[in-house]
Amino acid sequence: MKSPTTAIAEHHRRAIDRLVEAYGDDDRFVAVIIGGSVAKGYARPDSDVDFMIVATDAEYARRDASDDLFINRTDLCDYAGGFVDGKVIDMAYLRDVAGFGNEPSRAAFTGAFTAFCHEHEVETLLPAIPVYPEEDRDRRIRAFYSMAFIQHWLMGEAARHGNAYTIQRAASQLALFAGRLILAHNRVLYPYHKWLKQALEDAPGKPEGFMSSLDALNTAPSLETAGRLFGSIREFRDWGVEDLAAYLWFMREVEWDWRDGKPSLEDL
Repeated sequence: MKSPTTAIAEHHRRAIDRLVEAYGDDDRFVAVIIGGSVAKGYARPDSDVDFMIVATDAEYARRDASDDLFINRTDLCDYAGGFVDGKVIDMAYLRDVAGFGNEPSRAAFTGAFTAFCHEHEVETLLPAIPVYPEEDRDRRIRAFYSMAFIQHWLMGEAARHGNAYTIQRAASQLALFAGRLILAHNRVLYPYHKWLKQALEDAPGKPEGFMSSLDALNTAPSLETAGRLFGSIREFRDWGVEDLAAYLWFMREVEWDWRDGKPSLEDL
């Protein structure tokens, strides 16, 4: 096993050892990569062990054809409620995520380490994956600020009309994109919704009181709590986006996104 960068509880380590025993000598697989909360150092005593198992090309093709791409086992754990939860991937996936993976896919490899590895390329690719996409950062910052701006405006419209659904929706979107803006400012990968708050707590550069404002909006969405959160990011620094530019961005990139033939899922 490659040495992890975080301390691992003994019962989680035993589960990893049993994963190696179960698959390490199986010639259909070339590596097991440990990820999730265990690899990141966020694990609770009852956390499951997340992993990715790298199959040979032939084994991956067989499993992909039969929709057999998940491994979930309780028998490899000896603690209450414990289980190992894995995705079957191939070398092509690792090459793709290292080359052009999105932020959540890259973030899934933060702290990741191999429990066993029979393919040197796996160890070569792993450090290249959880890397912030610097070349696209300025565009992302403008997009995240623009979306936060629009959601703050939408909170006002929703409050004016007493629209509870839109208040809830705009509040969650404002929280998301204000958070993504701060992560981009810090060059921190967005780890998807589950770990967003943890990533923001760890990010060093953020407005004073940002986390308390975020919690207030999530707990009691209102025009007041939305204004407090948006005001904190607006005053934090110049994001290079005028108000009119934010409206135009939303119109072109969100309202008109169907024009490129690939509308978002919620607009299908």
